[in-house]
Amino acid sequence: MSDFWADKRVLITGGAGYLAYSLLNLLKDRAASIVRLDRPGAVFFPVHGSACVTDAQLDVRDEGVWENRVEHADVVFHLAAQTSAAKADADPEADWAINVAPVSALIETCRRVRAIPTVLFAGTATECGLTDRLPADETVPDRPVTTYDRHKLMAERELEQADRAGIIRAATLRLCNLYGPGPRSSNADRGILNRMIRRALSGEPLTIYGTGQYMRDYLFVEDAARAFLAAAENAEQVRGAHFVIGSGTGYAIQQALELIARHVADRCATLPVPVVHVDPPAPLAPIEKRNFVAAPALFRRRTGWRVQTDFATGILRTIDYYVHAANDRGPCGGGPGGRSSA
Repeated sequence: MSDFWADKRVLITGGAGYLAYSLLNLLKDRAASIVRLDRPGAVFFPVHGSACVTDAQLDVRDEGVWENRVEHADVVFHLAAQTSAAKADADPEADWAINVAPVSALIETCRRVRAIPTVLFAGTATECGLTDRLPADETVPDRPVTTYDRHKLMAERELEQADRAGIIRAATLRLCNLYGPGPRSSNADRGILNRMIRRALSGEPLTIYGTGQYMRDYLFVEDAARAFLAAAENAEQVRGAHFVIGSGTGYAIQQALELIARHVADRCATLPVPVVHVDPPAPLAPIEKRNFVAAPALFRRRTGWRVQTDFATGILRTIDYYVHAANDRGPCGGGPGGRSSA
């Protein structure tokens, strides 16, 4: 990375979470001043490096959370979110309160205190809904089909409007399916590949809801973190827009799980665990039956970012991460997993 980060003041919401883990690992040896903010009770992972890291346990749903923070931030990585589509559909008001209202409060605080930070928002590739245009780029029309995606799109558009008004500099990175080292997701419908790796390490079958033939774009989490840093370093080239961030390569779900089974077997000198199909407890939602592959060319042209970790290498790195984390439980110990939803 460049010297851009020297003496920069950085605020990371969702600072104890999965994406923040990779972001901090990339920033820890830069001479930056970093505040990572997460909900009360969150457990912050240790950071060892030259960056000055301060932790704050605060709820982003509290409007006052931005006071005395945004005016002291050059860059805000807004990663905090409720990420379960099922929970969003079950309680839309609660989802709005955590995924939309904090963005409105952030913008209003910046307007009031006349701070103009660069705000980079973690969006989702599913904001566009269901599309037959693959690979999908930023010109695909947005027709979200879930409450979660509608709320993400609402927050994104508020940020774009605030950028146009000169209140902040803002961009949204719509992320594809993330996998790789880091803390476990608290939601069963996130971090599926990581869950499957842990199952395989435990010797459990890898189970698939549906046909397993739906296409996904899997993005190594460190590459996603690098995209956020690249966006910050090139704020004038990305501001006021959204970008689809993915590997640009699609894999069928079954293909991905079979790769996991083979690599875990090689790593642990065992036979591959089976990949089996099971009936879902309820009909799959339309968004679960989508095919999606990203076209990240626009973001690459504006920032120079590109994927550095191919899928097979990323799976191997994730396997090693969990093996090392489980050394006290045996050479290939793992935790409980889940099923993959198509």
